[in-house]
Formats: sequence, structure tokens, C-alpha cells
Amino acid sequence: MRVLGIETSCDDTGVALYDSVDGLLAHQLYSQVKLHLEYGGIVPELASRDHIRKTLPLIQAVMEEAKTRPDQIDGVAYTSGPGLAGALLVGAALGRSLAYAWNVPCVGVNHMEGHLLSPMLEPDPPEFPFMALLVSGGHTLLANVEKLGHQTILGESVDDAVGEAFDKTAKLLGLGYPGGPAIAQAARRGNPRRFQFPRPMTDRRKTHGAHPGLDFSFSGLKTAVVTAMQHQPLNEQFISDVAASFEAAAVDVLTIKCEWALEQTGATRLVVAGGVSANEKLRERLEGLTQRLCVRVYFPRPAFSTDNGAMIAYAGYRRLAAGQHEPLSFGARPRWRIEDISGITN
Repeated sequence: MRVLGIETSCDDTGVALYDSVDGLLAHQLYSQVKLHLEYGGIVPELASRDHIRKTLPLIQAVMEEAKTRPDQIDGVAYTSGPGLAGALLVGAALGRSLAYAWNVPCVGVNHMEGHLLSPMLEPDPPEFPFMALLVSGGHTLLANVEKLGHQTILGESVDDAVGEAFDKTAKLLGLGYPGGPAIAQAARRGNPRRFQFPRPMTDRRKTHGAHPGLDFSFSGLKTAVVTAMQHQPLNEQFISDVAASFEAAAVDVLTIKCEWALEQTGATRLVVAGGVSANEKLRERLEGLTQRLCVRVYFPRPAFSTDNGAMIAYAGYRRLAAGQHEPLSFGARPRWRIEDISGITN
């Protein structure tokens, strides 16, 4: 089965072709970072318009790269949510239209499920079941994943997602957008011990519930950065030290929560995905943790950590192969929570 995947949930236009026998055939990604840079964040209307301009040319480029004709496509997958409504509708409308024109089934994919499955594009993919840490600009959560579409949320952020905290901190420091790479680059020159920023909600392990202490909070960490910056000259070393101290605190929180979750669930596999999973410090810490606990950890390659069409093509293939497909009508689900994804048996 050969599936075309389209990702337009936010500010990246991603397209890919996945084949069930030959694997990933081709993928293309266009980033809108330069478009939104002057605004310090994503402007939804601009994002939607740029997806309209870029998606079809990227599809044509991917088809040419993979030497694939329309009559060789067996299905189409597009991101249906969560994300920006206008941006999602661009991919949904084009994906559904192409599927109709080519007379093949199509399926709307949950963006977070795409991230969840992205390590399966690697040469040594994880097997179900596993525990997952999903960390991105809009989501931070821990989930116990039994099989595709069957997951239980163990903990999630009660306020800012960790990627959002990176973006906001980078903006405060004048480092630009997107914040994750900007903070990581500045942190290389900084002292991570200069500021003792808080590790929010890491003192709550003994709270009530089936899986106590696994929720996250990052708004207090951002506030601590604001406090540290008061009445301080923003020279290069100060900015680097704040960035390094912030990164260390955020990575500590994520590592501590993963350790608690692994101990509570007894999971032997950990999948880490989403844009923040590309952070080198986080990868180093989680690799050290899982070695100590005798747990295998799986990351997508950095290029597939951020939004991309390959993960949507693969997730779409899994669902189309299980017999799932959409009717002629289509829509967007901007607030489609991962726990509301339908399960499949294959």
C-alpha cells in the first residue's frame, strides 16, 4: 500500500509518500519560520495562506522524487487535528479532493498520533506496548500506549506546554522564534547553575490518583525567568546563563516525570516524540535514565521530531490498512485530544 501524507496543522507544510513494502519513498518540508519571525510567533491567517501556496507544489515534488504516478497511490492521509483550524482545512480539503479524484480512500490523522508513531520510521522501531512522552509547542503529556489508538493519559501539562515555555522564554530573552533551537544554541555558551530556577510539580509524587505526580506545569518556570531578568543588563553572557538554567530546569522536570512513570507502570520501552524531543540535553538525560532503569528508549531522527508529512503518511497507512477511511465530507478538529482517538485492532 502506497500512501500520500499531508501535514498542515501549524506553520510547517509537510508532504511524504510511504510504501508498506519499500518504506518512506520521499518527503518534503517547507518551514514558515521566516514568515512569522517578525511577529515573534505564528499568525494563523498567514499560516493558512502559505499552506495554500505551498502544499500542491510540494505534493508534485514528492511524486516526482518518488517516481510515482497518481494511479499508483492507494490512499491519502491528512492531518485533521489538533492545530490551527484554517491551516488544517487546507490539508483536509486538498487531501480529500485528491482522494476523490484518484478514487482511493482517505483518512484524517491525529497530529499527536503522528508524532507518537514517528520513531517507527527508524530502522529499529519500537513495538507495542510502550510508554510515550510527547513534548511539543502545544502538548506535554505522558501516555501508556497498549496498541494503535489505545492509550491512557498518565499526566499532562496543567498550563503551558514545554515547547510553549521555550518559545515564551526565548521571546523574553530576545532570541527569536522558534524558541527551542534558539534557547538550546544560547545555552551552549551559558552556565546552567547560575540561576536556581524551580522544577515545578516535582515535589508532588505522593499525591492521590492511579498515577500520582505525573502532571506538568511550566508557567512558574517562565515566571522565574521574568523575575531573574528584573533590573539586570541583558548582555550576551547573562542571556546565555538564563537560557542554560532554563533548559536545565525544563529537562530536569521531563526526566523526573519519565522516571516516575516508568517506575509506576513497569514499562520496558519509552518513546519520546514531538519537537522538543530534538533537544540534545533531553536526549542525553533520557538515554542515561533508561540505561540505568534497563529500559529501551526510542527517538525519531531530528528531522522527524518536528512536524512532517512522513509521520502522517505512516499513521495514515496504519489506519487505512486496518480498514478505516473517511466519507466524502471532511472537516478540521482543532482540539482533537489524543485520548479521543478511535482504536483499531490491527
